[in-house]
Amino acid sequence: MIVYDLSCEHGHRFEGWFGSSGDFADQKAGGLITCPQCGSPAVDKAPMAPSVGAKGNQRTEVARGKNVSNAPMTPEVAQALEKLAKAQAKALENSTWVGKDFAEQSRAMHYGEKDHAPIHGQASMKEAKDLLDEGVPVAPLPLPIAPPDDVN
Repeated sequence: MIVYDLSCEHGHRFEGWFGSSGDFADQKAGGLITCPQCGSPAVDKAPMAPSVGAKGNQRTEVARGKNVSNAPMTPEVAQALEKLAKAQAKALENSTWVGKDFAEQSRAMHYGEKDHAPIHGQASMKEAKDLLDEGVPVAPLPLPIAPPDDVN
């Protein structure tokens, strides 16, 4: 993928994502690129600055008033995270991934429309709050997990 800053004849700037520089040229020649603001087909690449990130081993950030570096974790923190990950994996062993249907299925189990079973999935903050307000017992996972379809 390649990202170009684009601009139309009226000076509107926007971003375009293409499979290659050849794809941009082909789409432009075919009249497939237009300005999202005014619809003008007179679109060209705009000057853009290259994105050069800081070296990872030299980066420090300020968090809550303290300097934080990318120094290795202490053995105690690494051990605690490993134990937490193992506990979460154990808890999810017999749980079924339901993806974005989590709120709907949790609610169905709570109201007796579906048999109770351990499930995990995705819910927005609003969906989770609504479930809790209804008395549906839910809790966030302490560590993020990848949906089964996204795992290699």
